[in-house]
Amino acid sequence: MQERPPSEFDAGAEFDRQVDTLIAKGYPEAAGLDTEAFTALLAPLRATAVAHGASLRPPAPGRAPFVVVLTRALAPIEWAMSRTTLARGSKAGFVDRLYEPGAIERFVPTDATRPPDERAYLLFDVERGEEFCGAVPEDAMATIAQRGRSTLTIEEGIALVTHHPDALEKNRCFSLAGSRCGDRRVPAIWISQRAPKLGWCWAGNPHTWLGMASAARRAAA
Repeated sequence: MQERPPSEFDAGAEFDRQVDTLIAKGYPEAAGLDTEAFTALLAPLRATAVAHGASLRPPAPGRAPFVVVLTRALAPIEWAMSRTTLARGSKAGFVDRLYEPGAIERFVPTDATRPPDERAYLLFDVERGEEFCGAVPEDAMATIAQRGRSTLTIEEGIALVTHHPDALEKNRCFSLAGSRCGDRRVPAIWISQRAPKLGWCWAGNPHTWLGMASAARRAAA
């Protein structure tokens, strides 16, 4: 996510790029749609992205103006993770085996991170949050809330890596506290075996290589 002058950021072109990425990775088939129907499903979001384009910060390392998010209603979590890669690598992402059978389904958005649409929406002003590397996750969550921002869900973290593989770097990975299952586990995406991995850590345990991803707002069409 190399920074560019705001005048060069074209929200419409960026939206089209992200839709093309999803199509190339097989998301229409995962959603049970053909390419035309899939494109039509996402098309209304384009106007929302363009309408906010002038006010968006341009892309920068660790930051994206917006990402198109598909929920697990369209693409199962484990399948979506398998379509992620690092910026410099081709190994497919995966889910940590420490998630016991059925655990992924129990990690759902909190009241504060509930999606504005059950299938697809936009997440604006996304940051991977490397400033929180080494911080206790609970403290990072509190700081993000004080700033009026929101932690990311599992689906949103996968979307960030899908559309911006360079958001995931060595020692600059991120937790996804917007999805919880009622205990003290906090989902996170980091690099393992030279591929993205969806794992979890404890809410009270800091990790020097895990920040806390956040966003300014969510919007449906």
